[in-house]
Amino acid sequence: MVNNFIKRAITGVLFVAILVGCILYGAFSFGILFTAISALTIYEFGQLVNMRAEGVQINKTINMLGGAYLFLAIMGFCIDAADSKIFIPYVLLLLYMMISELYLKKENPVLNWAYSMFSQLYIGLPFALLNVLAFHNDPEYSSISYNPILPLSIFIFLWLNDTGAYCIGSLIGKHRLFERISPKKSWEGSIGGGVVAIGVAFILAHYFPVMSMPEWAGLALVVVIFGTWGDLTESLLKRQLHVKDSGTILPGHGGMLDRFDSSLMAIPAAVVYLYALTWF
Repeated sequence: MVNNFIKRAITGVLFVAILVGCILYGAFSFGILFTAISALTIYEFGQLVNMRAEGVQINKTINMLGGAYLFLAIMGFCIDAADSKIFIPYVLLLLYMMISELYLKKENPVLNWAYSMFSQLYIGLPFALLNVLAFHNDPEYSSISYNPILPLSIFIFLWLNDTGAYCIGSLIGKHRLFERISPKKSWEGSIGGGVVAIGVAFILAHYFPVMSMPEWAGLALVVVIFGTWGDLTESLLKRQLHVKDSGTILPGHGGMLDRFDSSLMAIPAAVVYLYALTWF
């Protein structure tokens, strides 16, 4: 028990340090980190479904390359390094995924198509959308600037929400949030975690006035709600595949999907929220 706690603590500290350090250091380290994370998470997903989903055999390497390329393509588009033609290789890769099943004579090509496309939609696209949060057009200087605060804030809100939900849920949690999928989550914990995240949003608003205080609080609320749905979605996936953890790459913490499950819904929701602010 003690050894497992130490293992979890060391892994957790290193994980946070690498993630925060790479986001804050600059655009290059941000791009390298999340290209790798996207590729590894999709590869892990492919390994998981190939082992646990009956009749499924997807090409893990092609799917992994697709996710990595999508991240880099959207990054290139966001920083004006390339126009929309940069997405043509990705479209060709998707076509290859579809057409190749005609010739491979695998047991269940329709499920292979479904899981391959799902890996791109569920994992590849959300990570790629981090670029929309990170890179901003500066009209005053007609240039693109990298701002690490918005992408980092997503993870800060998610971590604080998880910590607050665990602590408060352990103390006073009585009413199950979604017992069919995640028996340990409670309404009290979820509300408590949300309050903690929104409280920190006010602190971020003070030090980083890129948005007003209500807008920061709204972002925290969106991240908390969709992050919880993201967590539940991955729990449903693992129940469907009859596994406890998505992988073993992070000692004491499971796999990449286990660590980023909440962010896979929170990131797209945050992008939509921030665009919505410009509409009103």
